[in-house]
Amino acid sequence: MADVFNKAKRSQIMSRVRGHGNERTELALVSLLRRNRLSGWRRNQPVFGKPDFIFRQQRLVVFVDGCFWHGCPLHATKPATNRAFWRKKLARNKARDRLVNRTLRKAGWRVMRIWQHELARKREAPLVVKLRKALAP
Repeated sequence: MADVFNKAKRSQIMSRVRGHGNERTELALVSLLRRNRLSGWRRNQPVFGKPDFIFRQQRLVVFVDGCFWHGCPLHATKPATNRAFWRKKLARNKARDRLVNRTLRKAGWRVMRIWQHELARKREAPLVVKLRKALAP
């Protein structure tokens, strides 16, 4: 389907969009953590890279990455239009993720990235095992 706006207008509209995290996926992880009695986490903490969750005592940061925006190897799709723009945009996202991981690790944090698709109920058990293992002393 063709865009109803010209390129300049679409650019203006998109420039006003600000990332605030994917509330739905973050809330899905909150539910999972509570359901499985995993405690000690905090959200919206002033830590480099804006992790979705931190476990300060264990020095663990957790990011919930959307399959599209972060290039999930199983579920990432390639938009049919404006391919060059999207290829660059998604490559920048991946590069930023690597920089954030590297910077946090140098600062003494352990980094866990959870894919959006891992939050499905049918995949909960392996994710809980992964989280418990990361939180173990």
